[in-house]
Amino acid sequence: MSTARDDLLAAGLAVFDRDGFDGATVAEIRSRARASNGSFFHFFTSKKELAGTLFLEILQAYHAAIITSVDDAHGASEGVARLIHAHLDWVVTSRREARFLFEISRSEWGEEVRDAQRTENSRLTEGIERWRAPLLARGELLPMSPMLFFSQIIGPAQIFCRAYLSGRHTSDPREQVQTLIACAIRAVVAPGAPERAGGTS
Repeated sequence: MSTARDDLLAAGLAVFDRDGFDGATVAEIRSRARASNGSFFHFFTSKKELAGTLFLEILQAYHAAIITSVDDAHGASEGVARLIHAHLDWVVTSRREARFLFEISRSEWGEEVRDAQRTENSRLTEGIERWRAPLLARGELLPMSPMLFFSQIIGPAQIFCRAYLSGRHTSDPREQVQTLIACAIRAVVAPGAPERAGGTS
């Protein structure tokens, strides 16, 4: 069952998606949520605070989808494939949230939001490293920093996703998944690495 706060966040997402951050107003968000002025300001001091809260909640949901896609049962190539599938699936099935996260979110968030974002990004790195570290130790993944690894996995897929989210390209980005996986495997998986952890194929 949704709460008044949930309703305001959902309304904010819809209004930001339609009007952008600059075009959105507190009045329109309240109207869509059927919330009073007092209710809005009970939860949020401003449109910017609501947007920052929304940004962090969406970021957490996105990171959860990525982290839970791999575990120690998945070898190098399978894990790479699952990470790319998870990213593309989340973008398509959560298109409004993805647009906000990748296209609408603001560069001038306050330091509190930026600190929370850094913490969430560290959790994402830690989650992926739990899967990646044993494969690195066995030589099944090529040595590179976590940031470079993630950019090789998600970066090319994100080019298609941004075009899709902005409307510049109408095709489902998942149509390119096999090519994206093949390219990512060549970039990060050591030649001859087994398909699954433990050497099973």
